[in-house]
Amino acid sequence: MKEKEIRKKDNILPAKGRLGVLLPGLAGAVSTTFIAGVEAVRRGMALPIGSLTQMGTIRLGKRTEGRVPKIKEFIPLASLEDLVFGGWDIFPDNLYDACLKAQVLEKNLVEALKDFLASIKPYPAVFRQEFVHNLQGEYVKKETNYLDLIEALKADIEDFKKKNDVDRCVMVWCGSTEAYLPLKDVHKSLANFEEGLKKNDPDIAPSMLYAYAAITSGITFVNGAPNLTVDIPALIELAEKHKVPIAGKDFKTGQTLLKTIIAPGIKARMLGLKGWFSTNILGNRDGLVLDDAASFKTKEISKKSVLDYILQPEVYPELYKDFYHKVRINYYPPRGDNKEAWDNIDIFGWLGYEMQIKVNFLCRDSILAAPVVLDLALFIDFAQRVGLYGIQEWLSFYFKSPMVKEGLYPEHDLFIQLMKLKNTLRVLMKEDEITHTGLDYYIE
Repeated sequence: MKEKEIRKKDNILPAKGRLGVLLPGLAGAVSTTFIAGVEAVRRGMALPIGSLTQMGTIRLGKRTEGRVPKIKEFIPLASLEDLVFGGWDIFPDNLYDACLKAQVLEKNLVEALKDFLASIKPYPAVFRQEFVHNLQGEYVKKETNYLDLIEALKADIEDFKKKNDVDRCVMVWCGSTEAYLPLKDVHKSLANFEEGLKKNDPDIAPSMLYAYAAITSGITFVNGAPNLTVDIPALIELAEKHKVPIAGKDFKTGQTLLKTIIAPGIKARMLGLKGWFSTNILGNRDGLVLDDAASFKTKEISKKSVLDYILQPEVYPELYKDFYHKVRINYYPPRGDNKEAWDNIDIFGWLGYEMQIKVNFLCRDSILAAPVVLDLALFIDFAQRVGLYGIQEWLSFYFKSPMVKEGLYPEHDLFIQLMKLKNTLRVLMKEDEITHTGLDYYIE
């Protein structure tokens, strides 16, 4: 869809009825923290801190106009009251039991929400051990043929919609990081992919089956992990064919979030970089999965690409050519979901004099991810009601490895990403884009 067509669009569908939020990985730490958090906000027990859709504002017009509404008042987003949750997991726990096991939220909050959380149970998941080596699938679908698995997922979707009187759905992948999978021939076209489905091609990952089931059901798909999933020509083609928005990949939360804040500052001041060493300790299920080399490789590629795109060493060779970048994730069970990240950054400035930046980020992985899931669910639903489809690059603000159209490089600078997001909203709502030049205030 061309920008001129977008600007002419007047028929944004209203956010009426209930919005189903379907989550592969429903009983995991991120999903349970997200769902419990939404319910706590709905009950007036907490604020939706970290959520741009709920607490963020957007400036409209000139600074002298004083128009700064909240984003949720500016665009027609689904209300939190209209969200209904469901999904799949390889463990059968209801969300109350899953919350207790995840140990992210304080027990008194989980107990206060017990009636709500205990009522939500996952459907059995699609699971293949080859893609998640360190977890054992306890609660998985019996079908083995890919086409049968897709039909089983679609049956679950219809069951969920019927039971919950849902008007429309979005799907957000909150499952584990899958083992590294390079782009293969089966991924390069929709025809190849659908032939691969018939043959149970081993290079079609479980997450791709979820994405195929969602897209062919007219349901938007967001990939919160670094897996290829929808970031392949075949499923991009499928999304365009069915006019469904897709986005991904890999939620930008802890250490990489800080990289996309700090690195643009280093570049903006034309400071040089000799090396950036990053390491993490993490003890939740995500840490266990990433303790496997195949899954870590998928994550490592996602985390390491950020600096190259922000710093552009080919443009600034004197400052960034051959900088050394090391990323480590270490599984450490005592830490649980409270991840700790260390960064040592060796920079140089005027006349080549060396300096260091050291960052110690004691973060909470799922606490940072939960509002990201909320925003993406609401924004991708809005995109569909506007009539957008295919890759939604304007949502790159939320991802470590943003999807982009073939031939483009991804934008990783957090501040450019935020500008892209807000200007997209302005365009869709027929407001002027904001450039921040400001000359018109000073030149008569």
